[in-house]
Amino acid sequence: MDERHRREAAHKPDRDPHARRHRPAFPRGARPRRDPLPHDGRPHSNSSPRAPRSPMNLSRRGAIAAGAALAFAPLAGHASGGPTPMVTLLHTNDTHSRLDPFENGKLAGQGGIARRASMIRQIRREQPHTLVLDAGDIFQGTPYYNVFGGRAEFETMTAAGYDLATLGNHDFDRGVDGLLEALPAAGFTFVNSNFDIDVPVLRDAVKPYAIREVGGRRIGFFGLGVKFEHLVAAAFHKGVRYREPIAVARQMVERLRRGLACDAVILISHLGYFGFESEPGDIDLATAVPGIDVIVGGHTHTFLDVAHVVTQKDGTQTSIVQVGSSGTHLGRVDLHFGPHSRPAVAYQPFLVTA
Repeated sequence: MDERHRREAAHKPDRDPHARRHRPAFPRGARPRRDPLPHDGRPHSNSSPRAPRSPMNLSRRGAIAAGAALAFAPLAGHASGGPTPMVTLLHTNDTHSRLDPFENGKLAGQGGIARRASMIRQIRREQPHTLVLDAGDIFQGTPYYNVFGGRAEFETMTAAGYDLATLGNHDFDRGVDGLLEALPAAGFTFVNSNFDIDVPVLRDAVKPYAIREVGGRRIGFFGLGVKFEHLVAAAFHKGVRYREPIAVARQMVERLRRGLACDAVILISHLGYFGFESEPGDIDLATAVPGIDVIVGGHTHTFLDVAHVVTQKDGTQTSIVQVGSSGTHLGRVDLHFGPHSRPAVAYQPFLVTA
């Protein structure tokens, strides 16, 4: 989502640059956006995510109340001591170093890591079986990154309670060495399965997959990153090579679901809602790779107020979710486990505001 896409937008202003190859019908609420990070780091005026429709147009207080209502009933059923019937995933993407709320413009009063952390803490109090995820592009976009090189972002995410994240192209904006300098501040796990990493310290820090035991449920996570070409200078990702993600995803699903007996498989993706040229996006991947319960997406700054659901030939489904950019929304996915082998998925985005 860098210079290549800005050039395309300039030549074809009436077309979405992210839909060059794939133009499926939008699900209700889908809003693909142009890259809201011009050279000065300020959002474009058209980058404002639309607030979710009523009854989803909730403030922080409303999100907490809704979280409590969703969480209490399943927890009551968990009193018997068996595995929890519900696991919750909270997620962000493309926060781009936006640690403070927006001060003016259409997004005035929205976002901010402190408010997001407050929402996370309260939802976790009501629903302790909760994990917090980020789909990459944590870096670049405000002076926090220029001054602190990513450490401030990682420290505040750690304090907010993040568990897992994947790497986006902007997370290499200071090169591999810059990423390594910031990594000690991250108290959460990075997952990526389609980068071959020859840098020992980075290879040790970035896992191909992770499993989290939550309330007696085994939740498997893997990550996929976008192709570096035209997005990251070769010198900045030296020692990190991209691999085609669909074949990798099939291997990960087989390993997590069958080899490691996970109750649910979650992809944290920075491929983008749509693919680019010959590269697949989340829709392509969900169509080509059965067995993924949820794709928590990023890269295209797409705001979805309902999940995009892909149904496989066998009737199983993959839900794709993404919450815009800059931390203005916090997504919530509830995995409801029943007698069937795959969980039912409920998704809702919440506006981060006072």
